Amino acid sequence: MISPIGGATDKTPLPSGRVHVLGAGPVGLLLTALLQPSEGVSVHLYEKRPEYTRTRMVHLSSYLVADSIESYCVDYIDGESVSAVFEPSELVEGLAFRQAIPPDLTALLRAWVQGFCPLNEIERALSALIDSRGDHPVRRITGTITLQEATAMLAPGDIAIDCTGSRSLLRDQLLPGAGDGANTFTIRLEHALVITFLYGQPYDCNEYCKYYKNIDSPHYKFIPAVSRTCYDGSISHVTGIVSITAEDFAAMPSRFDGQWLRTNFPDVAQAMDRFIAKVKQETNGDVIGDLEIVRIPMDLYRARNATNRAWHRAGGEHPLARSPVFLAGDAAMGSPYFQSISLGFECAMFLAGLLGRRDLPLREMFDRYELYTYKQWLRVYMRSKMIKHNKDVFECIGDSYALLDKLHIY
Repeated sequence: MISPIGGATDKTPLPSGRVHVLGAGPVGLLLTALLQPSEGVSVHLYEKRPEYTRTRMVHLSSYLVADSIESYCVDYIDGESVSAVFEPSELVEGLAFRQAIPPDLTALLRAWVQGFCPLNEIERALSALIDSRGDHPVRRITGTITLQEATAMLAPGDIAIDCTGSRSLLRDQLLPGAGDGANTFTIRLEHALVITFLYGQPYDCNEYCKYYKNIDSPHYKFIPAVSRTCYDGSISHVTGIVSITAEDFAAMPSRFDGQWLRTNFPDVAQAMDRFIAKVKQETNGDVIGDLEIVRIPMDLYRARNATNRAWHRAGGEHPLARSPVFLAGDAAMGSPYFQSISLGFECAMFLAGLLGRRDLPLREMFDRYELYTYKQWLRVYMRSKMIKHNKDVFECIGDSYALLDKLHIY
């Protein structure tokens, strides 16, 4: 079990007190469940709404329940990157943090890494677990919290953890005197449509499937995500990406359906329909309902500072100079290609482990969390760039000159 949070100055450990978790998405709920058993700690969870409505399917990475360095580095895309970026001692410490997670929460994590699960089921299960722990109640506050309210409620010794997502409440406030955006570094990899549909038969997706079902589509190609395609016993949930131009992006609403796509962007719709027709030929099934389409920029970003250590170094009476603040989940960094939730859970577990170190001075806690999030950023940066490069190469197959243009050998 995680030990009590323990210091109000840079040189002394953190005392027990209030922890304000801002945002009740999956990462905020996980952090709340991780910190809740700590003796002497009062966890306050701030959530916009008590309902969990996001039904998209997610697949958590197996490294979240790894019990050895070998199993932590098993991923075929970034296993070597992890070994190169992290020292063995850091990986061992992370595994030790993981082993201190309460058994009721560990059981949920082990179940979720086995297959696919709707996001709202994860959120509901975490919420129910929090409410079931009557000996360590969490104070839950429903409603939208403003920046002014978030800073005004911080008493000396309180801790704030910002889990408010990509439009983080506090991220760009963590540098004294800096303007908006000064603490956010962003790389735009591409513009894309994320398209989801339900299919009435089992459908298995692999790289050969992606190629042969797109071979007749010269420009737009639907690339299903293996980690977001699953069969639940009666219906296949299929999610994938179609890369589009910046001009296409500007001309589309944020959300729409297949009928709107066929009317306004027939070339994209034809590529999608060709793919689905080939799936039907192989499996004799039908699409259930219509396409659900979201237009998004594929951004890879991070907070240059994941804590408010710059405020503490500057000193003063501002609330951000007196109380520790940490960013977690998409508030700290965001990654495209359906990687964010596992990355957010990983950083949340490490942060909870640090907060459980009663002997750790605040300055060291800041520095270690900053270093850890930076290394996780390097990990996801290299992984995302490799995925993007592989997508670009894939989309050029059949056009030798375009393909060679993407291959930079030296």
